[in-house]
Amino acid sequence: MRVFVTGATGFIGSAVVRELLDAGHEVTGLARSDASAEALRAVGAGVHRGDLADPATLAEGAAAADGVAHLAFIHDFSGSFDFAAACAADLRAVEAIGAALEGSDRPFVMASGTALLPPGRVNTEEDTAAPESFGAIRARGEDAAVALADRGVRSAAVRFPPTVHGRGDHGFIAMLVALAREKGFSGYVGDGANHWPAVHRSDAGRLVRLALESASAGSRLHAVGEESVPFRDIAAAIGRHLDLPVRSVAPEEAESHFGWLGHIVPLDVPASNTLTRKWLSWEPTGPGLLEDLEEGHYFSASA
Repeated sequence: MRVFVTGATGFIGSAVVRELLDAGHEVTGLARSDASAEALRAVGAGVHRGDLADPATLAEGAAAADGVAHLAFIHDFSGSFDFAAACAADLRAVEAIGAALEGSDRPFVMASGTALLPPGRVNTEEDTAAPESFGAIRARGEDAAVALADRGVRSAAVRFPPTVHGRGDHGFIAMLVALAREKGFSGYVGDGANHWPAVHRSDAGRLVRLALESASAGSRLHAVGEESVPFRDIAAAIGRHLDLPVRSVAPEEAESHFGWLGHIVPLDVPASNTLTRKWLSWEPTGPGLLEDLEEGHYFSASA
């Protein structure tokens, strides 16, 4: 299969590219810069120059492929980050790719998130974001992708948990490590009993490949290796490795302490993987989040 991958040089995307190449597929990745193009060529992938903000280039890449993995999302976590605008750009990308694949029965896998689901309970693949919720903004792209099943596209949404972890991760866990160093302690909100699901990068990459190869049209999948990791345990592991105290942060002080992460740290969003494992015979084999933290690579000087 010739697969067009957006976000191909990212933390998850590069694992997906490796998975696809190792399985004998041909990969072309979206590259916005010369550095991204060179990184793709270095691993044996082709290059399609373009930009997530230019839907026409996405449609061109999709039209030339046998399948598409759309993993790119505008993650600019600066103080000026406009989440709604990023979600709108993602929706435009889904629509452009979908139009290029319409009526072809070709696979289209897009990245979404478990954090968009209702908090405080274990969500399954059959759950969706509550209308008018904050998560519903992100879910518009997911819903549009799933709806392509009615237009002759074998579409599927893969929901990733808040942390896809592993060596080279510069996402939320790495940010929490850096914040603990800056503040002088590792924090959690309230009693820290809220839960995050998690998955190792290797398992996430394998699931995307399996989804491209055999997911049913219109399916929603959970790239969840662990259903619920107590956040206080995450904070404790970070504190132990940095030799820093572990402390509670009052809910009303979460944003001042964690910055924009103050909206994410207290999330209680456990998620099940039961249906995904059944549908695709996917079994996570990578280390769990706390085990990964114990390996120490998140705390090395080069991390």
